[in-house]
Amino acid sequence: MTHKMEEELKRFAVVGAGPVGCIVAAFLSRGGYEVTLCDVKPEFTKPAIEQGIRLEQAESLVQRVAHTCEHVDDLGRYKPQVVFLTVKAYALRLIASAVESFYHDGVYFVSWQNGIDTEKELANSLEKKSILRAVVNYGCSLKEPGVVSIPFHHPPHFIQELDPSSGFMARKIAEALSKSGLETERTDQIVSMVWRKSIMNACMNPVCAVTGMTMAEVMSDPIVFKTVESLVKEGVQVARANEIHLGWDFFPYCMNYMKNAGNHKPSMLADIETGRKTEIDFINGKIVEYGAQAGIDTPFNSTMRSLVKGLESKITTARG
Repeated sequence: MTHKMEEELKRFAVVGAGPVGCIVAAFLSRGGYEVTLCDVKPEFTKPAIEQGIRLEQAESLVQRVAHTCEHVDDLGRYKPQVVFLTVKAYALRLIASAVESFYHDGVYFVSWQNGIDTEKELANSLEKKSILRAVVNYGCSLKEPGVVSIPFHHPPHFIQELDPSSGFMARKIAEALSKSGLETERTDQIVSMVWRKSIMNACMNPVCAVTGMTMAEVMSDPIVFKTVESLVKEGVQVARANEIHLGWDFFPYCMNYMKNAGNHKPSMLADIETGRKTEIDFINGKIVEYGAQAGIDTPFNSTMRSLVKGLESKITTARG
């Protein structure tokens, strides 16, 4: 029997047929891998089997996947070797409990998501050696089921194992993604990378969600821009107080990066507009938590969290 370190990767599963999941599913399928796309809404997975997932703008691609299913515990029949989790971070506890039906040594789970500590959420239920964390560098939105707009794509993407014994798998997954067209590298700095990205998300996502403005509109408005700037400075202060390395030039890099943002609606604004729960607790909420841990006040992040939670509550009340 082939040792698991030598076993060739052939079968992947992607949980979540939103824009992030559709992108990784389409690329891996184009790379020749057997891909199963899972989502509780069959109308979101149906196009992946019929006409194929269509990617537009920064990437142009139409690709079918091999299988689809509606329930995570149904994935076991397809024997995936690697499962990409692209759902919203707040669903991770539910997902982790569902995968226990087919979880065994040799199956790996990649948190291919936004937010801080998503991998730790998985580690509460699954073995640490089976979990990997990635940082993804593309912007995307779902125009309709199976059709994804990608306004920007800035590879490489990065991946790291939680347990050093699984470093070989991080490299193998990175190779498979790169072969498929999603250039990915194994890193040993994933925590720093997660925080670098999350601080930018924490200043842009909630401000857009609360104001209804696109990223470009936020950055061009001198008054709203001041709030963005304050959120970045506060996030940097919290990270450094917790000894998380961002790099000496992170602040100017961050501000310059966002000044080049396009007329794009980030995911949190899209969630509010479509009446979905957001990932605010894993973005600004985590900065607030780590601030309290280090004795740092976080008035800007706390305010953004409260405002977005208020919008979520309003949506829930309206539905009720």
